[in-house]
Amino acid sequence: NFLYRLFEERLAWLEKDEGGFDQFTQSYQSYGVQMQLGGGLLFREWAPGAHALFLTGDFNAWEKLSNPFTPKAFGKWELSLPPKADGSPAIQHLSKLKLVIKTKDGEYLFRISPWAKYVTKTLDSVTYDWIHWDPPHPYKRPLRPRCLRIYEAHVGIASPREEIASYKNFTLDVLPRVKDLGYNCIQLMAVLEHAYYASFGYQVTNFFAASSRFGTPDDLKALVDEAHSLGITVLLDMVHSHASSNTEDGLNHFDGTDSCFFHAGSRGEHSHWGSRLFNYGSWEVSRFLLSNLRWWVDEYGFDGFRFDGITSMLYHHHGIGVSFSGSYSDYFGMHVDEDAVVHLMLSNYTLHKLYPECITIAEDVSGMPGLCRPIQEGGLGFDYRLAMAVPDKWIQILKEVKDEDWDMWNIVHTLTNRRRGEDSICYAESHDQALVGDKSLAFWLMDKEMYTNMSTLIAMTPVIDRGMQLHKLIRLLTHSLGGEGYLNFMGNEFGHPEWLDFPRKGNNESYRYARRQFNLVDTEHLRYRQLYAFDRDMNHAEDEYGWLSSGLAVVSTLDQADKVIVFERAKLLFIFNFHPSISYSHYRVAVQHAGKYKILLNSDEVQYGGHGRIQQDTEFCSEPLAFRNRPNSFLVSFISVTFTDCKVKFLLVNSSNALPKNGNHTIFPSLLM
Repeated sequence: NFLYRLFEERLAWLEKDEGGFDQFTQSYQSYGVQMQLGGGLLFREWAPGAHALFLTGDFNAWEKLSNPFTPKAFGKWELSLPPKADGSPAIQHLSKLKLVIKTKDGEYLFRISPWAKYVTKTLDSVTYDWIHWDPPHPYKRPLRPRCLRIYEAHVGIASPREEIASYKNFTLDVLPRVKDLGYNCIQLMAVLEHAYYASFGYQVTNFFAASSRFGTPDDLKALVDEAHSLGITVLLDMVHSHASSNTEDGLNHFDGTDSCFFHAGSRGEHSHWGSRLFNYGSWEVSRFLLSNLRWWVDEYGFDGFRFDGITSMLYHHHGIGVSFSGSYSDYFGMHVDEDAVVHLMLSNYTLHKLYPECITIAEDVSGMPGLCRPIQEGGLGFDYRLAMAVPDKWIQILKEVKDEDWDMWNIVHTLTNRRRGEDSICYAESHDQALVGDKSLAFWLMDKEMYTNMSTLIAMTPVIDRGMQLHKLIRLLTHSLGGEGYLNFMGNEFGHPEWLDFPRKGNNESYRYARRQFNLVDTEHLRYRQLYAFDRDMNHAEDEYGWLSSGLAVVSTLDQADKVIVFERAKLLFIFNFHPSISYSHYRVAVQHAGKYKILLNSDEVQYGGHGRIQQDTEFCSEPLAFRNRPNSFLVSFISVTFTDCKVKFLLVNSSNALPKNGNHTIFPSLLM
């Protein structure tokens, strides 16, 4: 197709003119600061709008014009600094540096290299400083593992203390929790340096620098190394959809023009985000962004990327004020940014060609067809897309719909309505739902009672009872029916209360809500531990039986009146009763596989905040009675989700069954409830 031809043309140019895309996408080894044989330093920059370029810093007592660059072809500039007399580099590790750019109008601009690998800011400064990073012993990393039950995390809020947490804190305190919970992948947000902390990392100023507010580059490498040692894959939240509009410590007006890395004029400005938009058709922008991907894989050992804001890249309208109906006219036409599409194809081609186990995830709200199909088919080459409609659906239900009016068909349709042949990551809630202005699932369900009624030392109130049960069931239904991968935002596994709000002028620079209160789950008498335990055992059950990688579920019962959902996946049977007041006895469910079924996971267990009304060792024997297009069936009893007259409380029970792994022909399945 047309886009694939454009991709092939761009790739052919790279192979011809740059010595191959491998060399082109490793330009971080030739741009910025490079150590030479013998201890010399080579500086190379691209600043096509500059009249002259200089290097200044601690090494030359900040004499701004004493070390000029030499102009090269195509807007390139180079500077060589020989080693000192003792053979040591001319610039020491942790020295401060600045580029001085003389514009064609004679103005001198102080800038940070776009390729800077470490930048920091003092408390009394409003801008970041470029710090030369050249530690004496480069960090070594192990081979990386692979899997996809994702724990979405932000290092800075990963502590109950009202402060900015560190890479070291995350390594020591959070990674063991992730491992215990059964998540096999972490997705780290806000790692690329961003001057404005409250931007959640989505206003990047320095693309090659790990955020210094959390620690040093070696601290981050130690985090990744420890995660790998625990069998945890590490993904990076990558923001190539736009960049901060900062000038002194960002890319904006780097060479004194508005078109160095970005489109000139209004096309280079995002009207809603107040940020700059890359010119993906620029050769040097491609060099910068593709090399940026390889830098994080090669230098830090990241195993893949979640690409943020893909919708803004795909279309000239950036998705602003547009409703995507699913019609192909939404996705193909003059409103599609062909340069951006080809750039994303090149990004995935580079990563998957050079790192076959690399994982790429697209955040796209439009539903672009082919996003997760192979490039040779004309697709964009992503491995997964985020199922962004699912969390919106759950929040909409909790905000607007009474329990007795929940639409089972609509819920199942939302969870299963995804493009066939394109894998998706499903989630009940992410960081978006936790931000100030919205609420997490737990807060929608239990609200202010979470402050006073979460103790196991007192009886559960009707609100807490209903909230606890629905929290578990919404997450299990999403986990088991919604996609080929699962994602959870840190803290939501145990029903973290309140919202997430970073320090800013509007809240008097407070850190009160910019933290995750792990102390709640560490307190034995609080019910947060019960939600944590259910989430842990849900993940471990998936790890053992593998429903996320087993193909689509087969829904056998979808009863709107009974509010019952029954489906099979990975030779497991899941049974959900969402009715707010009716329990069922002798309810017939269909199964493909004959045998004896036993309970594997039961949401009514006391350890999960249930009432212990289901006999855990209950067994269910199938009979050869065809039912709902399945050859076998059996009768089961299960309990309603909530309560009547605010006194008698009932819980939802989920059930599912699994075949054993003994390899013989006798079937003794297990049951998840």
